[in-house]
Amino acid sequence: MPIGSASEIPSPFRTREEKIRDREEKREAVLRAAVRMFNARGYHATSLDDVAASLGISKPTIYHYLGNKEQVLIECVTRGLEPLRLAAEAAKSEPGSGLDRLRKFLRHYAQINMDDFGRCVVRTGDESLSREGAALFRAGKRDIDLALRGLIADAVADGSIAPVDVKMAAFALAGALNWPARWHDPAGPMAVDAIADSLVQILIGGLAPRP
Repeated sequence: MPIGSASEIPSPFRTREEKIRDREEKREAVLRAAVRMFNARGYHATSLDDVAASLGISKPTIYHYLGNKEQVLIECVTRGLEPLRLAAEAAKSEPGSGLDRLRKFLRHYAQINMDDFGRCVVRTGDESLSREGAALFRAGKRDIDLALRGLIADAVADGSIAPVDVKMAAFALAGALNWPARWHDPAGPMAVDAIADSLVQILIGGLAPRP
């Protein structure tokens, strides 16, 4: 009976790409479990033992994939802030008026804050982190605030919204769109997109140019 070539024999060993994909899937599962527990219980009331138990793994496994508890939280809030940064960058290059670009960003802002990681950004206070972690967190939030102010200023400049105090307007808009991170129920009857559209429409109405 002829012996097949080596290329015809399936390897029982995973490829490098498969190992990387497997690691990323496991890391994502740990991160999702952690962020949901942080959101439900609060950072201080959640231990890595709790997270590990929810997945049927050991705490050292979490250390292996993500690090200590603060490193897990920093990864969570980074995952919440990065989509906001990207949404702001994308909005800047959108065609149309300053109001069109601002509306686009606000809609994404609301949607992101109702995701697990966006919710974690809103629910996490600086006091939960070390000095270095808090500084990193504040810097990320400051970048989003400055991006929002820039979009508001552009809309004021082209006359598509009324002249407003840009700083106060940014605080008001962000404050309104941060609250769904606390009251939105993912299992509720209203879809995230519909909530975002409704909130942004109300807020934009308050920025309309006055006769």
